[in-house]
Order: sequence, then C-alpha cells, then structure tokens
Amino acid sequence: MIRPDPFNLIVSGIGGQGNILLSRIVGRLMFKAGYYVNIGETFGAAQRGGSVFSAVRISKKRIYGPIVPDGHANAIISLEALEALRVLSRYGNPKVAAVVNTEPIYPVAVLSRRAEYPGEDDIRRAVSKASGRAFFFNATRMALDLGAPIVVNIVMLGGLVGVGLLPLEASLVEEEIKTSVPGSKTELNLTAFRKGISAVAV
Repeated sequence: MIRPDPFNLIVSGIGGQGNILLSRIVGRLMFKAGYYVNIGETFGAAQRGGSVFSAVRISKKRIYGPIVPDGHANAIISLEALEALRVLSRYGNPKVAAVVNTEPIYPVAVLSRRAEYPGEDDIRRAVSKASGRAFFFNATRMALDLGAPIVVNIVMLGGLVGVGLLPLEASLVEEEIKTSVPGSKTELNLTAFRKGISAVAV
C-alpha cells in the first residue's frame, strides 16, 4: 500500500531523455497492481532540448486530476540535475524524496555564456536541503558505459525501484520493460534497469 494517498510522483527532465516513457511504464505497473493512475504531461518550448515534466498521481481510492498541488510532491525523479531544483522549488516539501541524475545538460544561456550552471556539489546541497531524502547518481554515465545514452531513463527507473518509494517488484518491472521496448533492445534495457537498482543499493 502506498503512503500517502494519493501518491504524487513527478518525473522531470529535458526533451529527448525519455522521461515520458518512464512515467508511462510506472503508470502501467501501478495500474496493473490495482491502483488508479492519472498522468499529466507538460512540454517545454521544444520537445527536444526544453523542459519536460510528467505528474503521475497514484491512489487506491479514486482517480485524481493530473495536476499536483504546489508543495505536494511525494517523490521526484529527475533525469537532469538542474531540473530537479526547478521542480523542487514549486512542488517540494520537507518530506519529498528526490532521485536525481547528476549529469548536467547545459541550456542555451549557459552555452552562450550568458549564465552559469551550478556546480554538482552546489546542486547536491540545494536538492538535499529542499527535500526529505535525496539520492544521487550519474545515470547518464551508466548509460554511456552501455553504449546507449538513450537508456538513461531506464537507469533512473531502476533507481526509483531501488529506493523503494513505490511498491514495485523488480521482476514485474522487468516484465513490463520486455513489453515496452523493441525485442532487440530488451537485454540492453534490462541491464540498464539493474544498473540503476545497484546505484542506490545500500
């Protein structure tokens, strides 16, 4: 059973990272487990390169609307480090848990030297201060080690499962992955998922 109910999960990232697929896999798994699920998606100025945000609202009681009230996220999984701070600034609270990919994706303002991107230590401190629990690992590097940066979302899915924020059994997630990705990519995605679990293992 999830606590609290509804459980508000926010998946954030940059367009092209696959966070929409991640949120939909989580939604399907929770639906199959007998929960009501509603997913709301918001895209930035550009689907590839802009901010992408999904809200997954999960309940045993009823279907809730797709909009998470400000300050009421229960968990945030961010595929990009600075996006975690952006989401926490609006939806964070002292009890929220954050799972964060530490690899930066520099926005145009930073690339054109009109702004500075915070250092990793600064982001870690800010995220930790704005949340109740925070988990950090470089999912992008793990995906690159597999030769497939596109599976960063599946690495992060492994992190979400590994920290136990939702009642998701790894074996059931793996079955869902097998039905959600092309057959030729199944083993790659399963390996990525297991790497994510290992990244947060204590």
